Amino acid sequence: MTYRRKDTYHRRARAAGYRARSAYKLAELADRFRLLRRGDRVVDLGAWPGGWLQIVVERIGAEGRVVGVDVVPVKPLPPANVALITGDVRDPAVIRMARERLGRTADVVLSDLAPKLTGVAAIDEARRSELTATVLAALPHLLRPGGRLLMKLFMDPDQPALMARLREAFDQVEATRPEATRRGSSELYAVGLGLRGSNA
Repeated sequence: MTYRRKDTYHRRARAAGYRARSAYKLAELADRFRLLRRGDRVVDLGAWPGGWLQIVVERIGAEGRVVGVDVVPVKPLPPANVALITGDVRDPAVIRMARERLGRTADVVLSDLAPKLTGVAAIDEARRSELTATVLAALPHLLRPGGRLLMKLFMDPDQPALMARLREAFDQVEATRPEATRRGSSELYAVGLGLRGSNA
């Protein structure tokens, strides 16, 4: 069953011209939570290979703008309103560059970041925690007050504390699993709507 599910979304993605099956995760959650709207400014952290960028461009239209960031170079997309940055999100200079390329703070921050896994639970959990902490630290610099967040997280010991931090930062927070998630995967997505406070 696991492989049939995987193959179904993989085949659908290829047939539709999407670079990754994960495009369907974003499409589903964007519809459910109204995450992406015409004219939005969007930052996509962990953008490789570009499947999420493709969905974003479809939803925001030509009047919007999206900046994709990844340590792995992303093959350019045709639309002129897509900017790409090759760099590490843990580097403050990369975060500053993303905001500069966007032109202002974002309406939406997307994060599909995941570390390379070692198979050693303690190390992998620490790496995941570092990435989620990095995204949270970047929000005051990247996301406008009232803005929206979609962030990958994992079912691990840090999840309750992370959700508590998100509830302090956003008016509405929900953890969810899109249909395209592989069966047996520990990943979840946190949705935050209505960022509180002011930008740094």
